[in-house]
Amino acid sequence: MKTTIELPDELLEQIRRVARSEGATLRGLVEEGLHRILEARRRMAPKHLDFPSYGGSGLTVEFQGAPWNRIRDEVYREHGA
Repeated sequence: MKTTIELPDELLEQIRRVARSEGATLRGLVEEGLHRILEARRRMAPKHLDFPSYGGSGLTVEFQGAPWNRIRDEVYREHGA
């Protein structure tokens, strides 16, 4: 498929210099760059975390609406302290 893109003159000149020095084509470098960007973004995409569930019904009444730091502090609180 053909398409038209506009690039800054300096960027296009840099790409042409690299292509000449490597014996590559402008098209090849653009394709490689786009593939690398897409792969990097794919790796950075948020991953779905599958947290274990123990059959409960969520937070206890005591912690519903509580800020995270309160919940965290309770989780790490030493028993009997």
